[in-house]
Amino acid sequence: MDAVQAANSGHPGAPMGMADIAEVLWRDYLKHNPANPGWADRDRFVLSNGHGSMLLYSLLHLTGYADFPIDQLRNFRQMGYKTAGHPEFEAGGPVETTTGPLGQGVTNAVGMAMAEKMLAAEFNRPGHDIVDHKTWVFLGDGCLMEGISHEACSLAGTLKLGKLICFYDDNNISIDGEVGGWFTDDTAKRFDAYGWQVIDDVDGHDAGAIAAAIDKALEDTGRPSLICCKTVIGFGAPNKQGTASTHGAPLGDEEIAAAREELGWESAPFEIPDAIASAWDGRTRGAAEENSWNQRFAAYNEAHPEPAAEFARRMAGKLPHGWCQHADKAIAEIDSEATDMATRKASLRALNAYAPFLPEMAGGSADLTGSNLTKHDGSKPVSGEDASGNYIWFGVREFGMTAIGNGMRLHGGFIPYSGTFLTFSDYSRNALRMAALMKVQNILVYTHDSIGLGEDGPTHQPVEHTASLRLMPNMSVWRPCDAVETAVAWRHAIENETGPTSLVLTRQGVPHQDRAAGQIADIARGGYVLKDCDGTPDILLIATGSEVALVMEAAAKLAENGVQARVVSMPSTDVFEAQEISYKESVIPANVSARVAVEAGVTDGWWRYVGPQGRVIGLDRFGESAPANELFEHFGFTADNVVAVAKELLN
Repeated sequence: MDAVQAANSGHPGAPMGMADIAEVLWRDYLKHNPANPGWADRDRFVLSNGHGSMLLYSLLHLTGYADFPIDQLRNFRQMGYKTAGHPEFEAGGPVETTTGPLGQGVTNAVGMAMAEKMLAAEFNRPGHDIVDHKTWVFLGDGCLMEGISHEACSLAGTLKLGKLICFYDDNNISIDGEVGGWFTDDTAKRFDAYGWQVIDDVDGHDAGAIAAAIDKALEDTGRPSLICCKTVIGFGAPNKQGTASTHGAPLGDEEIAAAREELGWESAPFEIPDAIASAWDGRTRGAAEENSWNQRFAAYNEAHPEPAAEFARRMAGKLPHGWCQHADKAIAEIDSEATDMATRKASLRALNAYAPFLPEMAGGSADLTGSNLTKHDGSKPVSGEDASGNYIWFGVREFGMTAIGNGMRLHGGFIPYSGTFLTFSDYSRNALRMAALMKVQNILVYTHDSIGLGEDGPTHQPVEHTASLRLMPNMSVWRPCDAVETAVAWRHAIENETGPTSLVLTRQGVPHQDRAAGQIADIARGGYVLKDCDGTPDILLIATGSEVALVMEAAAKLAENGVQARVVSMPSTDVFEAQEISYKESVIPANVSARVAVEAGVTDGWWRYVGPQGRVIGLDRFGESAPANELFEHFGFTADNVVAVAKELLN
């Protein structure tokens, strides 16, 4: 109450309503060590209803996390403090994931629980369980109304994630008031249908009832559990509790004074009596729990030194020793094959080259495995009965799939990847944004990248998607032109630990491009000179993906007409923009103003490269249903049209 009042902003209702549940969980059940937030076998706690952030900050302060002294709570929602309006993930900190967009927290938690189960199946040995922790989630009506909760919780039941335990804050209130007018689902039956254990009608303000429900949840390790807690939003505020007015606004000085009297709380704002502070402090118990695990891990290491070293490497997020040499060799081999193929097939070729060296690679597809080509030769499906695999059948759940990948990476031990058609990246848009916001590694395989997919028509032909992905901060986007660029793009995605990477790939075949060794190295710089001319170019032709072959052909035709053209392949604009100015100038020299960019998508992003005097051959409208070759001809994606536009520009 006091923090929200001091900020004159925030959500007191959910924290007050769930405080009793939090007290039982955090003091009696949650396995964590405030002195080491990154301990590998800690329980994970996710506040999916992230607007209740002050509850989490209070818990972190009371249990002894150094990053959350009382000064942080006094400055709730203020610039430069960790107590942001919604919980924000920070590498090495105790906040497990950024929440606020409802439904995504519980979906991240499904990814965390999946990671725990898969790691346990891979690393645990008889008598040596080094992976054995729970994932606990607080969620509310809003999370359950969001469609993503259906995607994630349905899959969680199928995969029998028995160490996932969720507390449903069933207070019958959302922002607009009592939910009876818009949310009358039988939540218990819904989760029972998913295959969850449902513990219903728990008094969320009765510590004994909450503890009994948790004990029951812990007994059934074959199913995830939903504990439905009947609570009062804003509990303790005598005149406002149980109403929407407590949801997203300060209670006011008068109501806070009345609540203090109602609750028998006599301390001044931000003052915690010594006896209560001591009872809450979790550092001694946490240190003992981690020490016990360290002893178990030491015994495991003695009995199984190689798996122990591999587990430690993966939880530290380090790539295997020798990775760079392996990747160099794989790219060289792919180049030597000089094979024409669709870049989606080249993606599978790269996966088959890299995955055997990277056991942390785990991924799948949203029911498009045969089209996205995400299942490599070493893939083994994960199931509820056997979690020792590395391939996940996500079903038609693009949003859930992406947020689950975020959760797997946040948990640690895996590099997640997932696939769908590029046009359906829109379904997962906010999960992509959350990955970028948190700077979480997540590899997105997007195939069928343009009108080149043909007859499925404009519903499936992405036009604006690549450009919109490029607009997202921290999102690295690659649209490679052949198998070699695809292998380099995959390598970048695997090495990119500071954010997600989108790989934008063709359905149709594209030709191999011949390169010198130095050109292959320059691919990793995002943009490079693929074909040059003698002296200063008359014109620059810039392209990505399948359109690179068009401009290569156009450059040859222009040369026949005495026009010197330089071809620039630009598979990743964000990586190119990160290069030093001198390199960018060497690729796109300022003194050559005649420039044409070609990409089968919207034109907006390309004007920065061609300038006001240049031309962009693109597609600022939706496509049509027809064979791919007819569509490219119809919309001007031909070498002859590139030549015509170049000549017009030069004239």
